[in-house]
Amino acid sequence: MTVKDVKEILNARVLAGEELMDQEVRSACGSDMMSDVLAFSKDHSVLLTGLCNPQVIRTAEMLDIVCLVFVRGKVPDDSVIQMAKDRDLVVLATGHRMFSSCGMLYAAGLGGGAI
Repeated sequence: MTVKDVKEILNARVLAGEELMDQEVRSACGSDMMSDVLAFSKDHSVLLTGLCNPQVIRTAEMLDIVCLVFVRGKVPDDSVIQMAKDRDLVVLATGHRMFSSCGMLYAAGLGGGAI
């Protein structure tokens, strides 16, 4: 699956990284707790969260996450979006809730994998 597929499945809009939409996504993680995300150490993954602060970008960078999806209609401020751009991260925003978003991606074939 590609980031573009994730965007289409979630009917999301691109906030950053329009030029990086062809990147492969191998797994997904959904959490608002970055400590839980740190326990999830998969490369080329997508992180779904409602947490809109710089810690999300720092966590994504540490784990080689290629795409962030902000759920529940949340949109981070411009400084967080700029941090993502500086790190070549794709940032998407969807109006779907986290549970629904994860389910939609899972139904489309994207797994979370074992820890």
